[in-house]
Amino acid sequence: MEQKTLVLTGASRGIGHATVKRFSAAGWRVITLSRQAFTDDCPWSAGPENHLQLDLGSVDDMERGLDELRRRIPDGKVHALVNNAGISPKKPGGGRIGVLGSDYQTWLSVFNVNLFGAALMARGLFPQLKEGAGTIINVTSIAGGRVHPFAGSAYATSKAALLGLTREMAHEFGPHGIRVNAISPGEIDTAILSEGTVDIIKNSVPLMRLGTPEEVAAVILFLCSPNALYVNGAEIHINGGQHV
Repeated sequence: MEQKTLVLTGASRGIGHATVKRFSAAGWRVITLSRQAFTDDCPWSAGPENHLQLDLGSVDDMERGLDELRRRIPDGKVHALVNNAGISPKKPGGGRIGVLGSDYQTWLSVFNVNLFGAALMARGLFPQLKEGAGTIINVTSIAGGRVHPFAGSAYATSKAALLGLTREMAHEFGPHGIRVNAISPGEIDTAILSEGTVDIIKNSVPLMRLGTPEEVAAVILFLCSPNALYVNGAEIHINGGQHV
């Protein structure tokens, strides 16, 4: 059987780590991209040679990274692209930053990584995704649909825009055999959570607990499986019912 290839951004922690492990265990080749160099904190088969250090916030680095990435795909096929990278600036102590506290550079940095990077990754890998009859998964957030007590304005707005981008790409890429969907995690137990917020957040979740990165990775794998071949342009909430 043909080995499938996943390209994953934001692989240095949390949901990225869990997704790498889930797909690697399922027999996929996983190519990871992150601002950080490869680290043994997330050990997996073929990790060092299949990791590319790339800053999605830099246009020049994106051009270089996409050229290098395409060179690492000799058969010209990508079966899945997961745009997981995201940044969420906080005040000292973890407080949210609103519009009044966000200067132009903050907005630009957040949108470069959280939105524009996803669009450029999809555009840059379009021939490979088409050849592999691939799927794209954009990682949005519960903060993209409601005011969140800890996620700032730039982050929340970028995630709302990412859902809009998902719809646009599902419409544009669908005729080429490429499905595009979004997952919207809620309160997942990762390093992005501000210190001291866990107990406050849990009380707003009907299941009364945080989600795990592994639970998110399982949904990502489902969307990349034959069981989801008619799912396109959707946003799947992974938040224990917090959005209801």
